[in-house]
Amino acid sequence: MSSPHALILPYPTQGHVIPLMELSYCLIERGFRITFINTEFNHNRIFAGSVLDQAKFIDGIHFVTIPDGLEPEEDRHNFQKLTTSLTTMMPKFFEEFMRNNAVEFTCFIADIFMAWALKIAKNMGLRTIAFCPAAAGLLAAVLSIPKLIQDKIIDENGKIFRVDSFRYSI
Repeated sequence: MSSPHALILPYPTQGHVIPLMELSYCLIERGFRITFINTEFNHNRIFAGSVLDQAKFIDGIHFVTIPDGLEPEEDRHNFQKLTTSLTTMMPKFFEEFMRNNAVEFTCFIADIFMAWALKIAKNMGLRTIAFCPAAAGLLAAVLSIPKLIQDKIIDENGKIFRVDSFRYSI
């Protein structure tokens, strides 16, 4: 029986890539093979000028790249522009990678900000996992937003309608 093989896709910013790299190393310690998807821009930026220049395989992690949909000169610090490109342009590149890649993956782990990729991977028969690199409290708060709107505590824009008082328990 071959070892499990996880395909991992982070949102392409440092605060998202690093936690998924750490998860990758934890999985390697447990016998997984890892294929880590970087955007072409991010991969070139991370490895440019190092002895690992254009590395494809480091510390048990196989790196692959796909385009993010932006032109090389476009501003990737513009969160709205980057996210729009990642959700409208990158899916076709990801789907093409999935179709053309001969490697059989056991599962797919996507950053929660890249949730669009979960459906593509699931449609190709992979088990999927959404990973949140932020603190658990933030995830709980974000997942509570629909209930807060439904209970008319906030509106769709986050404006607070009412604040109920509560007592601290000591």
